[in-house]
Amino acid sequence: MVKAISYYWRLFATGLCFAVFGVSAVFFGVVVFPIMRFVPGSRGAHRRRVRTTCRLYMRSFVGLMSAVGVLSFEFEGAERLGRPGQIILANHPSLIDVVFLIGFAPQASCIVKEALFHHPFTRWPVSAAGYVSNTPTHLMVERASEALQAGENVIVFPEGTRTTPGQPMQFHRGAASIAVRAATVVTPVFIRCVPTTLAKNMPWYRIPDRRVHISFCVGRDIDLAPFRKAPVPIGSRAFNAHLLKVFADELKAPAGERQAGAGELETETGNEAGTLRTGDNAGRFH
Repeated sequence: MVKAISYYWRLFATGLCFAVFGVSAVFFGVVVFPIMRFVPGSRGAHRRRVRTTCRLYMRSFVGLMSAVGVLSFEFEGAERLGRPGQIILANHPSLIDVVFLIGFAPQASCIVKEALFHHPFTRWPVSAAGYVSNTPTHLMVERASEALQAGENVIVFPEGTRTTPGQPMQFHRGAASIAVRAATVVTPVFIRCVPTTLAKNMPWYRIPDRRVHISFCVGRDIDLAPFRKAPVPIGSRAFNAHLLKVFADELKAPAGERQAGAGELETETGNEAGTLRTGDNAGRFH
C-alpha cells in the first residue's frame, strides 16, 4: 500500500514539475525576457544577465524536483565548472541533464536544438544568452569555437542526443573537433541516473518503481596536447576515440569508483601526472 501511494505521488509530482516548467517557461518567454531587453547595458552585460536568469531558473527547477520527491541528486566538483575557455563534455542519459548543467555551471553557453531559435517562447532567450545552434554542423563548430576563444565555457553532449538505454554510447566528432580547435580546458562530467528515467523514447509518465537518484561527477581535465600535434581532422578523430573510452571506462565502474576525487584538479595525460588536490568532498550538493 505504501509503495503504491509513493508511486502515484511521484507520478503526480512528475506531471506537476513538467506543468510548472512549461508554464514558467511561457511566463519567462512572454514577460521576463522581453522586459530584460530594455534594461540598459552593453551587449556583454545583457548576455550575462540572461544567463544568470537562466541559471537561477534551472536551479529553482532542480530544487522543486528534489523537494516534491521526484528525485534526489548530488553534484561533485561543481566548483570546477565555469572556467574561461572550458568545454564541458557530458554523457546524456536523461532529458533533465542540461537543466542541472546550466544550473550549476556559471555563465555557461551550450549547444541547443535549432528549433528553439524559431519557437515563439524560446527564440529570444536562447539568442540573447548566446547559445549555439546544433545545425548546420560546420557553423556549430565555428560558433562554439569562437565562444571558447572568447573565454566562455560551453556545455556539449558528444552523443548529440540522449543515450538509448541498453545501447553503447556513440560520440559524434563535432564535440572533439570543437575541443581540439579552441578549448583551453577540457572537463568531462560523468552522469549516472538510477533507475533510468526520461531517457530517449521514454515518455514522462513512464516513471520507475522507486525515486530516481541522479549523480554528476566532474572528472579530471583532459590534456589536449597529444591530439594537437596532428592536423585538426586527424587529431579530432583520435580525441573522439579517446573521449569515448574515457566515458565508457568510467561509467561501467560501480558507483563510487571514479577517476578522481571530488575537488581534485587533475589533468589526464596518459601517465596520470599533474594532480592538485583542493579538498575532500568539495562540490557535493544534496
